[in-house]
Amino acid sequence: MDKKSKNFLYSYLNNASPTGFEQKGQQLWLDYIKPYTNDYMVDVYGTAVGIINPKANYKVVIEAHADEISWFVNYISDDGYIYVRRNGGSDHQIAPSMRVNIHTDKGIVKGIFGWPAIHVRDASKEDAPTLKNIFIDVGAESKKEVDAMGVHVGCVITFVDELIELNKNYLVGRALDNRMGGFMVAEVARRLSENKKKLPFGLYVVNAVQEEIGLRGAEMISRRLKPDLAIVTDVTHDTGSPMYNKKESGNLKSGAGPVLCYGPAVQNNVLKMIIETAQKKKIPFQRQAVSRSTGTDTDSFAYSAEGVASALISLPLKYMHTTVEMVHKDDVENVIQLIYEVLLQIKPGHDFRYIK
Repeated sequence: MDKKSKNFLYSYLNNASPTGFEQKGQQLWLDYIKPYTNDYMVDVYGTAVGIINPKANYKVVIEAHADEISWFVNYISDDGYIYVRRNGGSDHQIAPSMRVNIHTDKGIVKGIFGWPAIHVRDASKEDAPTLKNIFIDVGAESKKEVDAMGVHVGCVITFVDELIELNKNYLVGRALDNRMGGFMVAEVARRLSENKKKLPFGLYVVNAVQEEIGLRGAEMISRRLKPDLAIVTDVTHDTGSPMYNKKESGNLKSGAGPVLCYGPAVQNNVLKMIIETAQKKKIPFQRQAVSRSTGTDTDSFAYSAEGVASALISLPLKYMHTTVEMVHKDDVENVIQLIYEVLLQIKPGHDFRYIK
């Protein structure tokens, strides 16, 4: 990762892009990718697309999602405490003692998730954090004071945590799910441009909104683009850390390479092409099975309109939906390289059907 990539990664990851409020992050992403593409588009809900060869008939998508989990202000008590509801799969158990940014029209309001001190809790019957009892303190004495800060019901809230490196090999922070994906697909576009690779098809580099609440951005953009092929990247669980059951979740480890998914939404001929490319280029990879859906934007592309040949290349990640999400740098590089090499194998008009 060179200095330019690293600067983009840190600015992009440290920016807040909560579900439904991704605009600032999308602008950062577009500004980075524009020099490596011929055109771009942004849909009405904010999904951003960098386009290479926009006039080509055969369309290939590489995609990640741009949004992060967050909270909404749901209720403000008379004495100035703020109660919340989820925006996506936010974890109530990690909230107490965390610092937050409340995003208002007047700017950021700082706050904290408070919690009673250990000294006054009865260990034999103490309450665990739940959505019924976690609360935010902004240092206000009344609802009127909170109102004066510009905080109101519906304001979105994000945790305050920035990207760091851990032991040289790992990147740690909030929202690696899945802005690492946005970083990786942008790096693929940059690599194609700087290596002067001329693709014989149209490439649509998609950074979709609203994945965390039901794959909604991908659902919209897939209908608009009507691609012939979609390669999606997202994160998946590293199951090597404590408290995971490998018999249920599989055996996946950070540093061991991209994860290739088997499941109904994954088109097997596309998956075969990806595996053969990884083997040919000596890119390490792992395998994962899902029972019904991948739970990623792959599902939206696969089942869009008449169906789109789709596959998923995942990045192993520790501690998903916490403020200390963690990925291995080698895996990031190998996902980028694998998507890049797969694109170089594709011929326009490639028919992935099983029976012809």
